[in-house]
Amino acid sequence: MSGVVLNLSDTGLAGTLLVLGGARSGKSHLAEACLTALPGPRLYVATGRAWDEEMGARIAQHKSARAHAGWQTVEEPLDVPDVLEQHAHMPVLLDCLTLWLTNLLLEEQDVEAYSARLLQSLSTRLAPTVLVGNEVGLGIVPDNALARRFRDEAGTLHQKLAAQVGRVMFVAAGLPMVLKDHKPA
Repeated sequence: MSGVVLNLSDTGLAGTLLVLGGARSGKSHLAEACLTALPGPRLYVATGRAWDEEMGARIAQHKSARAHAGWQTVEEPLDVPDVLEQHAHMPVLLDCLTLWLTNLLLEEQDVEAYSARLLQSLSTRLAPTVLVGNEVGLGIVPDNALARRFRDEAGTLHQKLAAQVGRVMFVAAGLPMVLKDHKPA
């Protein structure tokens, strides 16, 4: 289904897959499928926060589904690079970059510094990594400064990652499109 085959020898930036798409595009399902094809254990790094009851219910539902599918979950809204380094030998799915970015912006953190740390932590990983992000630059220009900054920061982060990781896919209507596939040597 994915068009991208990951194996345990896929490491560092070359072994990183970036999956982009819109809301409900199928990107998370695709990302999970890429890693569930590998033997476990696998780690799911969840960056979402329960800002309201509905989001809390979504998080609980996702945690339950992942537990039944053999995923170990770490919830980390900010220090994602540290989690990636701590679990360098384990296949990791990070879902999602744009929720992580939201958390950084709301906490008034240095997005550029965290992005640099993310790239550094990816470069030293010893197992495959799959990153999920919402492509938010295809819509209208937001009407407020924070939303415009978010859109701009997300686009910049995705471009930095896409330039350095080995594989990039875009998902629309559940259909994956390979944008970049540099298999490790």
